[in-house]
Amino acid sequence: MRRLVLALVALLLLAPAPSYGLQELPVGTGVDYQLGGNRGVPAHVGIVVRDRTARPAGRYDVCYVNGFQTQPGEKRFWQRRRHLLLQDGRGRLVEDEAWGEWLLDLRTPAERRALARIVGRWTAGCARDGYEAVEFDNLDSFTRSSGLIRRRHAVAYARLLIRAAHRAGLAVGQKNLAGLRGTRLGFDFAVAEECGRYDECSRYTAVYGRRVLMIEYRRPDFERTCAAYGAAAAVVLRDRDLSPDGVRAYCPR
Repeated sequence: MRRLVLALVALLLLAPAPSYGLQELPVGTGVDYQLGGNRGVPAHVGIVVRDRTARPAGRYDVCYVNGFQTQPGEKRFWQRRRHLLLQDGRGRLVEDEAWGEWLLDLRTPAERRALARIVGRWTAGCARDGYEAVEFDNLDSFTRSSGLIRRRHAVAYARLLIRAAHRAGLAVGQKNLAGLRGTRLGFDFAVAEECGRYDECSRYTAVYGRRVLMIEYRRPDFERTCAAYGAAAAVVLRDRDLSPDGVRAYCPR
C-alpha cells in the first residue's frame, strides 16, 4: 500500500499543469484601447481591448470587465444586490468618486464567491463572444476603500476571477497595481495605465517581460515610454475618455 501511495504521489508531481487552451498575448505588435467606443483598427495593431458589451475587433481581443467596482450604467443591477457592495459604518455605499463607481465588498469568503459567480458569468460571455483574453479592472480598489478592504481580500478574490477565466479559455491580464507578482496568482500578462508617467513600467516588465500593454494619456509620458519600452512592449497614447474619435498614437517603428 505504501508503495502504491508513493507511486500515485509521483505521478501527480510529474503530471503537467492543466491546459485551458489559452492563447497567449502576442508580442511584437501594437495595442489599441477602445473602452469608450469602437473604431477602425490599423493593420499594424494586433491587440485590441474593448468593453465586454462590445463586439471583438477580430485581432487578439481583450475583454474589459470591471471586476472590482460597478460600472456607472449598471447601478440598478447593483442596487438589487446592495449586500454585495461595500458600506461604511453609517451604511453608506463607498464610492470611487473619480468615476462614480461603487466598490464591491470583498471582505468575506462568501461575498467573494457570490461576486465571482456574477463576474464569472460576464467572463464566460466574453469567451462566447470570441475574445481571447480578459482584463479585470480596479484590482487596486482596496486602496480607495478607507482601509475597509485589505490587499489580501483583493488577492483572494482575484484568484477566483482568474480561475473562472482560465476555465472559460481566456488569458487574464493584471490591470495596474505595480509591484504585485501577478504571475503567482495566475495572471498571464499586464495592462498598465500611465506606468510611464509614474515610473512604474519596469515593475511590470520585471514580472511579465514583453507581455505588458502600456496606455498613456499625456503625450510627454507617451514619448518617454516609447523611448524606453516601445521596441519591446505595446504602447498606445489615448485620450482619457477613450472616445472613438479621440487621441490615438503609436510608437514609431
